Amino acid sequence: MAVQTDTAPDRPEQILRAAMVCFAKRGFHQTSMHDISEEAGISVGLIYRYFASKEAVISAIAEEHKKELQGLLERARCAPTLLESLEILLTAHCCEDQPQMHCAFVVDLFAEAGRNPSIANLVRDVLETGMKGVTEVIARAPEMRNAPHGMKPREVTELIFAAARGSMMRDVLEHSQVSAAERRERQLKVVRQLWRLLFNHANEPALA
Repeated sequence: MAVQTDTAPDRPEQILRAAMVCFAKRGFHQTSMHDISEEAGISVGLIYRYFASKEAVISAIAEEHKKELQGLLERARCAPTLLESLEILLTAHCCEDQPQMHCAFVVDLFAEAGRNPSIANLVRDVLETGMKGVTEVIARAPEMRNAPHGMKPREVTELIFAAARGSMMRDVLEHSQVSAAERRERQLKVVRQLWRLLFNHANEPALA
């Protein structure tokens, strides 16, 4: 009997989406490949055709995220002002189909990184990709000609990432459903407040 092959071109993406849902709901450590197969609606054996382990699934998610980051950074580079670049970068997660699930997944991944060296390496790689890109955007911005408080571009980036992680933690802790529009407006407020603290120039654009 011939072995049936899987011809669905989007199968890996289907598996990764299901895995993210499971990781967000149960945590990385508690999620099994069987859980992922149930969420995806396919057999465990079919998952193993694409991914050898949960770590391989996470690695693939990390690579996908890095690709998305590159597209996001390209949009930020094309923005006319640094403020608009930061708005693009720091509100991207607000447009997710399930932003609270996305935030829960990221927070749990950081927790797993504290226990699992291989996951820690993946998280560091993705973080460094993002931080290098954002640092480049900041360093090239005219606003940095008069560096805020004498800070270097990388230091500004680290402060921005710290604020972003704090916002993500807040989103996870809020159990009530918040619309994407409300979430985006709230995050824009954080971005603009941070902007005022860092770039309090006389020619600062008016903020709504």
